[in-house]
Amino acid sequence: MPVHATRSAHPALVLRRREWLGAAAAALCGGVPSVAWSKDASLPHQTAQTARAAAPSPLTAQKSAAAALAPRTLEFPRDAGAHPEFATEWWYLTGAATTERGEASHGFQVTFFRSRVPATQGMRSQLAAKQLLFAHAAITDVQGQRLWHDQRIARWSGQAPGAVATDTAWASLEDTAITLGDWSLRREGAELVARVRGADIALDLRCLQTQPLLLQGDRGLSRKGPDPAQASYYYSRPQLQARGQLQLPSQTVALQAGSLAWMDHEWSNAIMDAQAVGWDWIGINLQDGGALTAFRLRDAQGQPVWAGGSLRSSGANNLQPQVFGPGDVAFHPLRLWRSPKGTLYPVEWSVRTPQRTYTVRAVVDNQELDSSTSTGAIYWEGLSELRDSAGRLVGRGYLEMTGYAAPLKL
Repeated sequence: MPVHATRSAHPALVLRRREWLGAAAAALCGGVPSVAWSKDASLPHQTAQTARAAAPSPLTAQKSAAAALAPRTLEFPRDAGAHPEFATEWWYLTGAATTERGEASHGFQVTFFRSRVPATQGMRSQLAAKQLLFAHAAITDVQGQRLWHDQRIARWSGQAPGAVATDTAWASLEDTAITLGDWSLRREGAELVARVRGADIALDLRCLQTQPLLLQGDRGLSRKGPDPAQASYYYSRPQLQARGQLQLPSQTVALQAGSLAWMDHEWSNAIMDAQAVGWDWIGINLQDGGALTAFRLRDAQGQPVWAGGSLRSSGANNLQPQVFGPGDVAFHPLRLWRSPKGTLYPVEWSVRTPQRTYTVRAVVDNQELDSSTSTGAIYWEGLSELRDSAGRLVGRGYLEMTGYAAPLKL
């Protein structure tokens, strides 16, 4: 959901921009983990288990966006790919570049979004913008106390790459592989590879999976509201070993050993409750090898509409996460910061979970992102530290806050 870079939008990616940018805004506003891997998936294997309910067919999901999603066995690598029959989808890669002393020097974020455009689904033309793809990228310079960011937007026919000669943007239906011009995210064996070339920044990252997938919610089905229809299929890849480099106008940063990343993949037909104006979310790689997720959706008065998350404890025998319910998570702001655009954000939080209460603290206050030329939202997303009740650093990751500048519509 980030980024400001009209000047750097690739000309080849812009086709009848004004017409379909309006459509984009309309589309965006209007137990034991059960996972199956094929033999050639090249990632840690888990045995598939029988789902409690049959998965809805793509046709059903397409025609009835309000229907509740059913728990099902996620199948990989297929479910690592795109799900164009669903309304909204994103692949979200974040991480921290650390120094030889283990201090965070930079944060990085690369996100690819897919949005289904209902109004074009009946068109026969191969040039119809049946799907819109967006991408945001950002680098946080901790020493310089500055955020650099960029963005892309393009239409996608929804067909396989090469099916339409003018397709410079596409997403695979078989595995993680998304391309927007010279921006890409793909899986190569046990690594996720991200490449971004922007006007002021560039990222060249390889992130190695070290743990099995983390299925959020009920075996990958994550509730997002009081209505069962408000849910998403959602899995994470925490504790990724990151290597590569980050490029800023005045420096190139090589990632040192110990740099970690986190990837989320989520797709849904309905997430936001009518009362919700936005959400607060954290995804934290714990220093002991665990992983903490916590989120809440809130109303205009700042009261929780729904909450959840999970904790994966460290150790080979503790890979099954503890799933948090709505009453298990509470966010309380500790310090506020007003952005240059005039929006007030809590940049330090007390976050209560069933195990303990943590402090989440932004490493740089100004990590506000303006995506007016792509998704249209202004929001805060950035590198943050997690500390225990004694003030000790216990993890690093990303904090995301939406709906503070204006109510978020999905």
